[in-house]
Amino acid sequence: MNNYNSKFRERSELFAEYIVENNATVRQTAHFFAISKSTVHKDLVTKLRYINPSLYSEVKKVLDTNKAERHLRGGEATKRKYKNI
Repeated sequence: MNNYNSKFRERSELFAEYIVENNATVRQTAHFFAISKSTVHKDLVTKLRYINPSLYSEVKKVLDTNKAERHLRGGEATKRKYKNI
């Protein structure tokens, strides 16, 4: 059971470090690690809070910024889509 917990600890911290270092979104992180967005989000939001609270607060800032800006990224994607048609 201890190995099971260390696996999640390592994975959660790895995702968190990637997000903080690259100012990445959950989607970008999931793509980089070839894992689902749900898994990345769950590891960061529910598990990391208890594993490493200081790292969690850094990740939370990046995720909150991404959430506030997502409507802009979506608009840009739509603009590029119709520009290419």
